[in-house]
Amino acid sequence: MTPRERVNAAVSHRAPDRTPVDFLAVPEIWQALLEELSLAGAAGSAAGPAAPLDQSVYVDPAWEAVLRALEVDCRVLSYDQFCAPPAGVFGEGVPEWWDVMSRSTPARMWRWKKPDGMARDIFGRCFTVQRNAAGAYEENQPVLGDAQSVEDLRRHPWPQPDWWDWSGVPAAVSAMNAGTQYHVRFRAGSVFEVAWQLRGLDLFMMDMALQPEIPRYIMERLTEVIVENIHRALSQAARAGDAVDMVYFYDDVAAASSLLVSEQMWDQMIRPFHQAVISAARAHGKQVMYHSDGALRPLIPRLVDMGVNVLNPLQPSASGMEPAGLKKDFGGKLAFHGGIDIVRLLPRGTPEEVVAEAKRLVRELGAGGGYVLASSHHIQADTPLANVRALYDTSIR
Repeated sequence: MTPRERVNAAVSHRAPDRTPVDFLAVPEIWQALLEELSLAGAAGSAAGPAAPLDQSVYVDPAWEAVLRALEVDCRVLSYDQFCAPPAGVFGEGVPEWWDVMSRSTPARMWRWKKPDGMARDIFGRCFTVQRNAAGAYEENQPVLGDAQSVEDLRRHPWPQPDWWDWSGVPAAVSAMNAGTQYHVRFRAGSVFEVAWQLRGLDLFMMDMALQPEIPRYIMERLTEVIVENIHRALSQAARAGDAVDMVYFYDDVAAASSLLVSEQMWDQMIRPFHQAVISAARAHGKQVMYHSDGALRPLIPRLVDMGVNVLNPLQPSASGMEPAGLKKDFGGKLAFHGGIDIVRLLPRGTPEEVVAEAKRLVRELGAGGGYVLASSHHIQADTPLANVRALYDTSIR
């Protein structure tokens, strides 16, 4: 099977020739793998001696070479590869596509870098880079915390659908699929997470109970753009050979032991927006993958009814997310993606333990198809490369 055929078989509950795999990691892991795999000088890599990448490039060829060396079956086409806001809309600064801490795939990721070091994304979220012993990460800085009413929110520079240029979709897909066909999913974005990051989590959660018009307005504005982006991106992809297989969106609505909000509040405040995203993907005949960390089990039947096909990332330490139970209860209608623990197993375990756990998940979740082997989130900077390489040992699959 080609990688595309392999993943499509698995997520459609048919047995593939082997269990497909995916890979997501923080930039420090990508850089370390480039060096270990002797790929640091790959043409176009900003990390090696070759010329730095510029805005004419959609996919980092060096990071793409890492995926091919690990025999990864999945690729990601992302909404923030194609940002093109009007000049000056965010004030003084310059676009940055490659040196972005949140970048976890070979796709470029748009940020607006300001002279003070602050970075903005297309929705207006602001980030500063924080460093620790292992690496660095982006820390969110809320920008709508002072808003007192919907009228205040209207003054935020909300993006418009024309702030994206989708003409580069064919070139991006071609760069990923050179020589074969991979399973490509379109990363559409987030509603609930971006909304609370703009407002601030504490205020947003209180607003949901006390001033629901404020969170509802923010999520409406985000959803309008995400839905239109799905239509435009997939229409462009269809004209370029229809190489996109799936739409992926993400919203963490659960913590380690329970949901972040009640089921009733989720139904009232969040579900309608998620349904709009799912329906947009379905209108183009695409499968849907949804990401939420945490103890999501109470919502899984609803997600299936709404049209979700694949659940990610299966946080193994969260209540109710045991793989065998998920497969038993939902495996007939839902495929699974992830499951390899990034908190304890990958950073602290041995390569032998990583292999044993991967084999267990392939056996429990992958029986008869229905599973894509991957980490339970981005592989973090403190993970030994021996454990990363063990996870992608082809004997596991």
